[in-house]
Amino acid sequence: MATAQLNGAAITDAASFHAACKAALGFPDSYGNTMDAWIDCLSYLRDDDNMSKFKLKPNEVLEIVITDSAAVKVAAPELLEEVSYCVAGINDRYDDYGEKPALKLTLK
Repeated sequence: MATAQLNGAAITDAASFHAACKAALGFPDSYGNTMDAWIDCLSYLRDDDNMSKFKLKPNEVLEIVITDSAAVKVAAPELLEEVSYCVAGINDRYDDYGEKPALKLTLK
């Protein structure tokens, strides 16, 4: 399983979350640092769009691990809720296209 790890202790707000995601997920320089851009970059992981450093096989899943997630819950609790919601929405999109869900969110 492909894995991207984010250091939750370093995520204190939306800006630090997007910076961490850009580095860990290999988002392009044009990444917009918004949740809409985050969704866009993770919605085509099985395509050749170069929106992240990951190119998944048809049944492969990308696990996004947020370590020290308790720190994020304190600093930016709404952020974890939004990320969880967006992961579910992205997986629904994959399902709508007849594909296996592509993301797994793990909070440690």
